[in-house]
Amino acid sequence: MTLLTPPQIDAEGEQMLVPHADFAPEGPQPMEVASAEATANAVDAQVVDEPPSARFTWKIENFSKVNMKKQYSEVFLVGGYKWRILTFPKGNNVDHLSMYLDVADSSALPYGWSRYAQFSLSVINQIHSKFTIRKDTQHQFNSRESDWGFTSFMPLSELYDPGRGYLVNDTCIIEADVAVRKVVDYWSHDSKKETGYVGLKNQGATCYMNSLLQTLYHIPYFRKAVYHMPTTENDNPSGSIPLALQSLFYKLQYSDTSVATKELTKSFGWDTYDSFMQHDVQELNRVLCEKLEDKMKGTVVEGTIQQLFEGHHMNYIECINVEYKSTRKESFYDLQLDVKGCKDIYASFDKYVEVERLEGDNKYHAEQYGLQDARKGVLFIDFPPVLQLQLKRFEYDFVRDTMVKINDRYEFPLQLDLDRENRKYLSPDADSSVRNLYTLHSVLVHSGGVHGGHYYAYIRPTLSDQWFKFDDERVTKEDMKRALEEQYGGEEELPQTNPGFNNSPFKFTKYSNAYMLVYIRESDTDKIICNVDEKDIAEHLRIRLKKEQEEKEQKRKEKAEAHLYTIIKVARDEDLVHQIGKDIYFDLVDHDKVRQFRIQKQLAFNSFKEEVAKEFGIPVQFQRFWLWAKRQNHTYRPNRPLTAQEETQSVGQLREVSNKANNAELKLFLEVAIGLEMQPLPPPEKTKEDILLFFKLYDPIKEELRYVGRLFVKGNGKPIDILKKLNEMAGFAPDEEIELFEEIKYEPNVMCEHIDKKTSFRSSQLEDGDIICFQKSPQGLISEECSYPTVSTFLIYVHNRQVVRFRSLEKPKDDEFCLELSKQNNYDEVVEYVARHLGLDDPSKIRLTSHNCYSQQPKPQPIKYQGAERLTDMLIHYNQISDILYYEVLDIPLPELQGLKTLKVAFHHATKDEVVIHTIRLPKQSTVGDVINDLKSKVELSHTDAELRLLEVFYHKIYKIFPLQEKIENINDQYWTLRAEEIPEEEKNLGLNDRLIHVYHFMKDTAQNQQVHNFGDPFFLAINDNETLGEIKMRLQKKLHVPDEEFSKWKFAFITLGRPEYLQDSDIVSSRFQRRDVYGAWEQYLGLEHSDNTPKRSYAANQNRHTFEKPVRIYN
Repeated sequence: MTLLTPPQIDAEGEQMLVPHADFAPEGPQPMEVASAEATANAVDAQVVDEPPSARFTWKIENFSKVNMKKQYSEVFLVGGYKWRILTFPKGNNVDHLSMYLDVADSSALPYGWSRYAQFSLSVINQIHSKFTIRKDTQHQFNSRESDWGFTSFMPLSELYDPGRGYLVNDTCIIEADVAVRKVVDYWSHDSKKETGYVGLKNQGATCYMNSLLQTLYHIPYFRKAVYHMPTTENDNPSGSIPLALQSLFYKLQYSDTSVATKELTKSFGWDTYDSFMQHDVQELNRVLCEKLEDKMKGTVVEGTIQQLFEGHHMNYIECINVEYKSTRKESFYDLQLDVKGCKDIYASFDKYVEVERLEGDNKYHAEQYGLQDARKGVLFIDFPPVLQLQLKRFEYDFVRDTMVKINDRYEFPLQLDLDRENRKYLSPDADSSVRNLYTLHSVLVHSGGVHGGHYYAYIRPTLSDQWFKFDDERVTKEDMKRALEEQYGGEEELPQTNPGFNNSPFKFTKYSNAYMLVYIRESDTDKIICNVDEKDIAEHLRIRLKKEQEEKEQKRKEKAEAHLYTIIKVARDEDLVHQIGKDIYFDLVDHDKVRQFRIQKQLAFNSFKEEVAKEFGIPVQFQRFWLWAKRQNHTYRPNRPLTAQEETQSVGQLREVSNKANNAELKLFLEVAIGLEMQPLPPPEKTKEDILLFFKLYDPIKEELRYVGRLFVKGNGKPIDILKKLNEMAGFAPDEEIELFEEIKYEPNVMCEHIDKKTSFRSSQLEDGDIICFQKSPQGLISEECSYPTVSTFLIYVHNRQVVRFRSLEKPKDDEFCLELSKQNNYDEVVEYVARHLGLDDPSKIRLTSHNCYSQQPKPQPIKYQGAERLTDMLIHYNQISDILYYEVLDIPLPELQGLKTLKVAFHHATKDEVVIHTIRLPKQSTVGDVINDLKSKVELSHTDAELRLLEVFYHKIYKIFPLQEKIENINDQYWTLRAEEIPEEEKNLGLNDRLIHVYHFMKDTAQNQQVHNFGDPFFLAINDNETLGEIKMRLQKKLHVPDEEFSKWKFAFITLGRPEYLQDSDIVSSRFQRRDVYGAWEQYLGLEHSDNTPKRSYAANQNRHTFEKPVRIYN
């Protein structure tokens, strides 16, 4: 490791910044920092001292032969902390290299640890250092997120491409530049006390929504309109967007702590999964405003959305040489402004109204005048009082075929004058009496990359000089510089920590930058920033929310005073009767469902008995209380009665005696003896010889278990002595033959053993609190009459029963049914039940897939045939038990399918411009020749004798022609595309002076130092050693069916190792291709340079089964 400050290399900030997780790729993931404090907050925390920084270089030899899923570097020290690099050489379930910075000793660090670092990760280009790929970010590391970085660091195709220079002699060089900062902890921050405002809780990935809601709330005219939307006391907030929004705004206005948004998202019709999907602020803004606009129709606030946010512009086309002008008026609620290529807002507006000339091939067809030279543009008719500007920080890069984030510096003013330069943005028809001078109200910030990050907002609610940062739950005071200049984007320079070295500054791209701006017109300020108080809120809403607030305050007070009180839970016979056989089957009672008393700790227990007497109507002298105890076998039973001396103690002292776990609860069983006339009696004297037993009765015919009472028995007595009493308790004839069983335990397995009626209770090891289950003798019961003839078999059934929700893998939200199964069912039994429900004859055609409890989606890989021993194994996911399984019906039995290899092959038709994906399924020992024979029976050939070949295509290059005898078992079609095509006749008869060359389409990326990017379908071409480029061009134009005009614009180059050498028509092409059997022949090719204007095909051979991004929808 060398302590050097690294040279600055242009970073690509468009990749996702996420903690790596082995389960992350299963379904769409929340790509937001899990903790609101994680990235953005850490950046803004106060820096205590300068960051120690260092560079670590990791050289990985034999890189392509690394067969581990993930690989760690050696540990290195920066800032006194241990770090290491974590890579996934074949990608973390993506077709990119995945790379993270990891806290090496995270598992050994003390509880609550955290550390903050700015860092960059680089893959060095060993041929051209300027092509080194470097990405940087920052993160607050903690126990939940001990690694952070880039899941999609760089495409595997580029990394493993020998010509690109990232792998030389199969060695990859990775560098990490790390700068450690110490930050002040803000956990104890009281937002209301410090700022007068409260934050919004994050549901998982809802910070984008929180920042928008805070912005809308702090437009008082909007808030007032929401309050005036008609709602009634019978409305349910979870089903009414207006009421949910009113409730949320009321709480933001009057609550002392952060406010939850669950009611609102429920009113949107969102499930938990939607709350864990990060969406786009602009999209949510539009959808929400459209919903509210619709809900406001026919009410006193109809038109509010339009009055606040709606502006109009005019699209025009004006002919230059004739008197003709076409105009079209359009409305807008927000404006999208370009960031790329614009230094500030004014440059973006200049670009917005820029005039485009329609001339030459692009002339405008004017009615009655034909094709004419014209000017085309946009001018504004009017701007709204509240101007929402969406900055286009995210753009589609057509060269790289992906979305990228623009982190360029982009300035915006505190005061925006849209009347500047003689009102050049406005139409001549615009109202000249309106002064379009705006003041900045809020700045919404995005921190992170294109696939995820964190949103927060800087707002000045009253347009004063004081700004506030609203970051989920936390609100802080901020100055103007933090809200404006520091959100411009661009680069940040860290101070040097090694001044002795003469190096370039340590620079980082600023990934936190403004994404949406809200301006308010100064002439409308008094109207927009109006007063909103309780009289604007409907009375039923005030009553409802005040009641909620009081309940919340009461709970808060109870929590604050909890150390002064003990909760006493009192179970009685009535609770056992009510619960056993309904809510519970094992043990005696669910203590959470019995009467609770909140008693001051210093109160004498005898005084507490007075309270019990009032509550239950049982005089103090008839009460006897028993302490419960947890036994070693994890059952929970009454253990012993309180002594007279213990009853004189305080409640607090008694709790400490009874409760080793030291929690605030005291659990008691109230024993009350009942006389013949159902009147309470004084409790009978209990000696050491007396044992208190509890009795449950089982009915095998009805399959019912119920509690029938308790008895004191003598230790030396025998069950035979109490049979008549038990028959009486059960309502049986006195001489009914009954069998007795002791319920011993139920975890992990049920233990319920037969009791010998002639052996004493003491010899049977029965003691206070034990449970005896009894039933009529099972002898003579017909098995058809009852499935579980004994209480033991019934309890085993109850313990293992599991209701499973089965969902169709193809339509998981549409088709669902429930089956009651046993946790012990094996794979074959489960699919048999499913097949029976679906009416299928062959259960082996059912394939099951487990549920991911985190993403609420199916796991990406199905369960292998008999791959899970029991139903429980199918339902478990990272220590969580699910009750969902997904099913699909296959066309062949699953055991047979698993013996087959399934390949997706793209067949390119020889004469038609079409590609068809075929699924080929053959035994794993089959060869490529077998694949081709199977394919021939499925495709349309140009002639009957046509021969096919199978190619491996990766990122628009042909890497391999598969030999016919190659086994298919090891062919990977997950990342590479398999392409089948007819072998052209000209290639079959190559002479001594002929050769086959690779031909690829390419274009140069102006944004990346003229780097070559391939696109389109690569192909082979047979050429003669004496053939000139001019002759080859004629054949190429004919083969590719390119019109003359377009073909004349194409350029042709011999390309080796990514470097083009342009050719003239007279050049002999074959002379450039020196050897015929060069390793990496795909790196020497004839390149066809032209723009990529081919339509994107609708198929994708390699897509994760369940990975997709949902648009924002509000369903209600």
